[in-house]
Amino acid sequence: MPGFGPVMVAGTAYWRMIMTKRTRAKHKLDRRMGENIWGRPNSPVNKRSYGPGQHGQRRKSKISDFGLQLRAKQKLKGYYGDVTEKQFKATYLDASRMKGDTGQNLIGLLEQRLDMVVYRAKFAPTVFAARQIVNHGHILVNGVKCNIPSRRIRVGDVISLGNKAKEMALIIEAQSLPEREIPDYVSTDGNDKVTFTRVPTLDEVPYPVRMEPNLVVEFYSR
Repeated sequence: MPGFGPVMVAGTAYWRMIMTKRTRAKHKLDRRMGENIWGRPNSPVNKRSYGPGQHGQRRKSKISDFGLQLRAKQKLKGYYGDVTEKQFKATYLDASRMKGDTGQNLIGLLEQRLDMVVYRAKFAPTVFAARQIVNHGHILVNGVKCNIPSRRIRVGDVISLGNKAKEMALIIEAQSLPEREIPDYVSTDGNDKVTFTRVPTLDEVPYPVRMEPNLVVEFYSR
C-alpha cells in the first residue's frame, strides 16, 4: 500500500502486494459487471465497456429474473469490499427482521459498517484500504481502538484516526481525492474525526452506479 509512510517502511512491500491484489479485484468486478462500480478514474470500463477475453464483445443474451437478482447481489456485495457471503446474508437477515422496507434496511446496515464509515470519511481511498486500516488498529470508535471492519456503527458514534494514521501518506492522499465527497450523514470535525449522524436511505448514499437492493431481497426471498 504505497503511502503508509515512515511508520510502515518495514512493511512497504507487503502493503504494495496487498493493494495490487485489491486493485486487480476491483478491476475484475468492474469488468464482470460492465460498470465502474466505485466511480474510479482508472477503472478499465472507462476505456472499454465490454467484457474481457476474446468473447467479450459478443451480443449478450437476455438475462433471466434470477440472473438480474444475482447480478444485483454481486454488485452490491462487491461494492462493500466484496464481503463474505456469510456476512452479507447475515446482514440481509438482520434487515428482514427490522421494521420497514427490507431493501432500505439492508442499505442502512451496510452503511453502518465501520470500514464503510472510514471510507465515507475519506480516511482511505478504497473500501479495501479502509478495511486494512481498521484491521491494523489505526481507527478509534468513541476514543477506543477498534480493529473489526464489520463492527456496526451507531448514530452518534465518533470515528477518528489514531495518531500514527494522521501522518500516513495514503490517508492524506485519500482526503484529497476529487472524485467523491463526504456524504451529509457523516459529519466532519477537522481532518481526523467524523460523527455518524444518521442511518441513510438508498437515495442518500452516493453510489456511482445504480444499486437495486429490491432485487437482492427477491434473490434471498426465493
